[in-house]
Amino acid sequence: MNEEEMLLGCQANNENAQKILFDRYSRIMTGVCMRYADSYEEAQDIVQDAFIKIFKKIETFSGKGSLEGWIRRIMINTALDYLRSIKNERFHVNVDDVDFLLQKKDVIVESLQAKDLLKIIRTLPVGYRTVFNLYAIEGFSHKEIAKQLNISENTSKSQYSRARSLLQKKLEKLNITNSSF
Repeated sequence: MNEEEMLLGCQANNENAQKILFDRYSRIMTGVCMRYADSYEEAQDIVQDAFIKIFKKIETFSGKGSLEGWIRRIMINTALDYLRSIKNERFHVNVDDVDFLLQKKDVIVESLQAKDLLKIIRTLPVGYRTVFNLYAIEGFSHKEIAKQLNISENTSKSQYSRARSLLQKKLEKLNITNSSF
């Protein structure tokens, strides 16, 4: 089934087309959600919730841009909704609770496997991790992040800076240094 047939089938609430869409994109979208979730099970819950939204809103996909990009946007928004509703109290971390380094250290990220880097990123406090993922991985601006998370633009910048510093410190402990991060 090609993408157009799949979309038409999903718009007609055809279960076979919905299964094909889910099978085609669920694995990669689970990877997206893993960057925001604390566990695989939590990521799976987010993916499930997002696919429900996707199937309910599939008729709003205009065909401009890629279907995968549209699905990814819904996944990210669903993950952010989840974080806001369940973990809002963990978004703001007291600076005194975190070892904060202002040193400019370089790190070799290329030597890490993606799954290893994901594990390290997932150890960050949820607020730092969320801002880091949105800015460094998803490409959102600090202004967009601030709007999405209902924080100030400066808070977004600060949390990103602190996330980078914490990541650098964690990578230093693993003796992975001397490159640009």
